[in-house]
Amino acid sequence: MPKRQLKGIITSDKMQNTIVVRVERIKEHPKYKRKYKSHKKYKADVQGKKYEVGENVLIEETKPLSKDKKWKVIKKI
Repeated sequence: MPKRQLKGIITSDKMQNTIVVRVERIKEHPKYKRKYKSHKKYKADVQGKKYEVGENVLIEETKPLSKDKKWKVIKKI
């Protein structure tokens, strides 16, 4: 089974080896068919400080690395 990959924007890089990525989705209301945006934040593992706040990145699902971290950064977009 392939691992999920998501695109998002880095919102925080203040932790060691961890960044927070905000992933935005466009959903449609089931009854009224109006489209709206929703977002969720994911903590992703990164080795080294080569990413800045505001950059677009691609994250991939991985085995749980800690209580909150279940994603790792693949590349900068």
